[in-house]
Amino acid sequence: MDVSIRRFNDVAVAAPTGRIDHASADALQQALTPAASAADYGALVLDFAAVDYISSVGLRVLMMASRQMRARDARIATAALQPVVREIFEIARFQHVVEVFPTLRDALGALSPAALAAYDAAAASGTS
Repeated sequence: MDVSIRRFNDVAVAAPTGRIDHASADALQQALTPAASAADYGALVLDFAAVDYISSVGLRVLMMASRQMRARDARIATAALQPVVREIFEIARFQHVVEVFPTLRDALGALSPAALAAYDAAAASGTS
């Protein structure tokens, strides 16, 4: 699993690719821990546009990241859930654990106007 982390002002955006299951959950956790514990991030968004499956082990990683974020009064959200992942979230009622948004832009807009402005600027310059 590959996980890229980008920063848009005060929001970290983690974009994993592929399946989040027993084989890849540790890699996701290692990638998220610095962003989830960094005091200068007011929010963490997981861009799931390229995630086609998440297992219970992957949900556990998200639960742990959620606890880290909430312990310091920060927010955590997911964006762009694929249909199978959305169904898993609904079955597990995971929308009560992390906020869910239809797109990354929607998530950034809800979490931080400054992050949305940074994202839009990066998109306009072709660097997002």
